[in-house]
Amino acid sequence: MVRFGLLGEKLGHSLSPKIHNLIFRELNIEGDYSLLEVEREKLPLFLSQAKDDLDGMNVTIPYKTAVIPCLSSITKEAAAIGAVNTISFQDGEVKGYNTDYYGFGFLLSYNGIEVKNKTIAVLGAGGAARAVLQYLNDNAAREIFVVSRNPQQAAADLLEMQLTVPLQFCDYEEFAGQRGDVLINCTPLGMFPNVKASPVSREAVANFAAVVDLIYNPVETVVLRYAREEGKLAANGLLMLVAQAVAAEEIWLQRKIEDKIIVKIAEAISGEQQ
Repeated sequence: MVRFGLLGEKLGHSLSPKIHNLIFRELNIEGDYSLLEVEREKLPLFLSQAKDDLDGMNVTIPYKTAVIPCLSSITKEAAAIGAVNTISFQDGEVKGYNTDYYGFGFLLSYNGIEVKNKTIAVLGAGGAARAVLQYLNDNAAREIFVVSRNPQQAAADLLEMQLTVPLQFCDYEEFAGQRGDVLINCTPLGMFPNVKASPVSREAVANFAAVVDLIYNPVETVVLRYAREEGKLAANGLLMLVAQAVAAEEIWLQRKIEDKIIVKIAEAISGEQQ
């Protein structure tokens, strides 16, 4: 029996247990995946004791940065992004990873969305955006517009990442007429239950060839509906969610898992949500 879990503050609506239980079924292994709700002040003690009860854990908001001082080491991707979403307990070491980076790359690859030498717009400047920006930087995007309600604060937060791709910061009003290749929503606007919201207008969406929304509930957000109706390539975040979970399992189990399992699980969950 392998034992994993998701560390966070409030986890009532998480899909992670469903995804990991489907992974256990596909791999024909006996496993348990728990929701681990922990108060912030109890975080260091919890992490010091968790290695005795668990083989690994995922980390979600608001602890992706807070856990870092409690770890033995972190990977270079996690260090560059400044966030950890997966922890392994192996050989007495508590090591942090960021599998959101891999999950985002899988989402782009599966949907045939190219970022090399492309002009990209990233909506939002939080933790999800940091993983996306690091991936875009490492995969040779030409330029990136970071769109935020507070572009000055976004610049202060994100320039510390020391990315080599040129970044431009603007608010949503300034962004309205911008054209480019790929638009990526890293904000929660449009997520259940606020499903009628959209971070940008239909006109803004029409200025891009492809639109990615990291939201996966609902399956089609307003911004993705705009993209579909405008004849653009559109992809939600469900494949990223499943791919990052599978990447975490690969770390914990120290084995490769076939890509077709990612797609199979994502299709099963998408079918249930529609």
